[in-house]
Amino acid sequence: MEAHGITDIIQPGLRVLFCGINPGKSSAHTGFHFAHPGNRFWKTIFQAGFTQTQLKPEQEQQLLETGCGITMLVERPTVLASELGGSELRSGGQVLMDKIERFQPLALAVLGKQAYQQAFRRTKVEWGRQPVTIGGTQIWVLPNPSGLNRASQQEMTEAYSQLYRSLGGLVD
Repeated sequence: MEAHGITDIIQPGLRVLFCGINPGKSSAHTGFHFAHPGNRFWKTIFQAGFTQTQLKPEQEQQLLETGCGITMLVERPTVLASELGGSELRSGGQVLMDKIERFQPLALAVLGKQAYQQAFRRTKVEWGRQPVTIGGTQIWVLPNPSGLNRASQQEMTEAYSQLYRSLGGLVD
């Protein structure tokens, strides 16, 4: 792990493991996932139904109570994900596959189409559920919640809601 202090929010038996591309500088500074004020992750998972309240980055450990977790493809912080090299993403993809085999969540949600394509050496990728699995884990590709992503909040919430509905909603 890099010196930023950000760690995976993960345990066996999760319903979904959200996988960001890598930490931004705000996340590296605070030590929490999706910490930049412009990042829409926490708002999106709340609006999609994964959490009953909109969590703040410093409440990230509470995600485990909802059957959700967070990991990242690459641990190196950057200002822009485009600063990452293809070899870093492919290496991160292999590490991610090992995590999935170990923890076996029902679904893996990779947050970003281009990152998924590079990490898993895929050429044609559509949004949503992918036709491949890692063991029994479904793979989903969802829009990256970065404020730099052009997708509207409504589009993001709908994409994440599709995953939420496929998993049968919240389990109390």
